[in-house]
Amino acid sequence: MPELPEVEALRSFLAEHCIGRTVARAELAAFACLKTYSPPLIALGGLDVEAVERRGKFIGLDIGGLWLVFHLARAGWLTWRDELPAAPLRPGKGPLAFRLAFADGAGFTLTEAGTQKRLAVYLVNALAEVPGIAALGPDPLAAEFTVDALAAILNTAGRAQLKGILRDQRIIAGIGNAYSDEILHAAKLSPFKPAGGLSDTELATLYAAIRDELAAAISRASGLAAKELKDAKRSGLRVHGRTGEPCAVCGTPIAEVSFADSSLQYCPGCQTGGKPLADRRMSRLLK
Repeated sequence: MPELPEVEALRSFLAEHCIGRTVARAELAAFACLKTYSPPLIALGGLDVEAVERRGKFIGLDIGGLWLVFHLARAGWLTWRDELPAAPLRPGKGPLAFRLAFADGAGFTLTEAGTQKRLAVYLVNALAEVPGIAALGPDPLAAEFTVDALAAILNTAGRAQLKGILRDQRIIAGIGNAYSDEILHAAKLSPFKPAGGLSDTELATLYAAIRDELAAAISRASGLAAKELKDAKRSGLRVHGRTGEPCAVCGTPIAEVSFADSSLQYCPGCQTGGKPLADRRMSRLLK
């Protein structure tokens, strides 16, 4: 799933490639991905792209005062083409969901793999009209996201586990499964540690890890074409997706906790005092 660093890189890529271009047509291949009906997509024809912004994992294109917004969900992706096929898009059952074509022939497509179709496209008059954007927590790279702001969030969360707090878009926007693993590893904290139980030192370390890990990932992705971002993300991860590999810090094999539809990875040596975590949904440290 694309997370804040990849979505920010996509935003930068689209800003470079789209601003100033005139929309020829917006086309649907998967009708279920469009979550709004007014204004209609046909309203974009002839309008120019004026800006591209990110909110959490959402990207919004300001097109003549209308906002074309999309969220790639777990299995979605964007592909840019300097020359799109001229033939009109036909609805089908394949991965293609949406296409935005510009007057000069260039444009991009949104695709989604798998059977769970969660990719979402919106056309609205303001970003706040998208329910998911309206419900977002603070951006972890924003100036107002301070140590004190993080402390307030964690204290409110109480005994909720750190992993879940970092992933909850309503609490902190943009961090997903992969970077929450990376952040907790960098901070040397268990994913199941209660959010409200951090010492001042642990709080400061977690705050620094959030900012540093996301900033470093954005730096690695900066300037890359959209098609290169997935590989860049994988290559920069130290613990997520690396079950059984030695930890780059202490050499302990990376461990995993599996859930019904996801998993997390962590280093027992760095994060849990050498103790493995129980591999069940309501996991706690094994005694």
